[in-house]
Amino acid sequence: MARRPTRPGRAAEARRLMDAYVALGCRPTWTMASIIDAGVELVRDKVLPLLTEQKGYRGMAVSADRDGGVFAVLSLWDTAEDRDATESILAPSRREGAEIIGGDVTVETFEQLAAEVGESPPGPGSAMFVTRISMDPDKVDDNLAFFTSDVAPRMKASPGFQALRNMMNRSTGDWIRCASFASASAAAQIAAPRSATMTGRADF
Repeated sequence: MARRPTRPGRAAEARRLMDAYVALGCRPTWTMASIIDAGVELVRDKVLPLLTEQKGYRGMAVSADRDGGVFAVLSLWDTAEDRDATESILAPSRREGAEIIGGDVTVETFEQLAAEVGESPPGPGSAMFVTRISMDPDKVDDNLAFFTSDVAPRMKASPGFQALRNMMNRSTGDWIRCASFASASAAAQIAAPRSATMTGRADF
């Protein structure tokens, strides 16, 4: 079994992967989920081994809002073609997940527009808040420029910052921002009122 990287090693690997993600994401989300830990076991024991064998696979992050009954899995890929080619392979696992976790599943696809990782990368137990925004698709680049120049630096300077990911569906204008912090209290300092705070595994 491969050894888990040391903290400096984890940070370097996280930065390398963030830089490598041109990336295309697929994010199945279960709502009204009731058995979160069983979902984590399913992803770790069955889904992850499947993904690591697929062309273009780059990484995965799993998170949960236990109080809200939300369980989300983000996988990242080199290209849209690589991502879409796994649909038939992963569909049975999603159905199994619905049976084990409970609730309803929604699958969304995104382009990752920006990503940052701090000196201490996120891991199991990190707090993450997720903000959803809907915008005019024609305004994506303008909003991204503002986010990169103004919002991201302020978030990175916040105590407990660990990582930040910005994803967009350019066709629909749906935008998801995920920010990870060392603790829920650190995340709460900058979480917007509409954000959903999620905790759990956060491997980049």
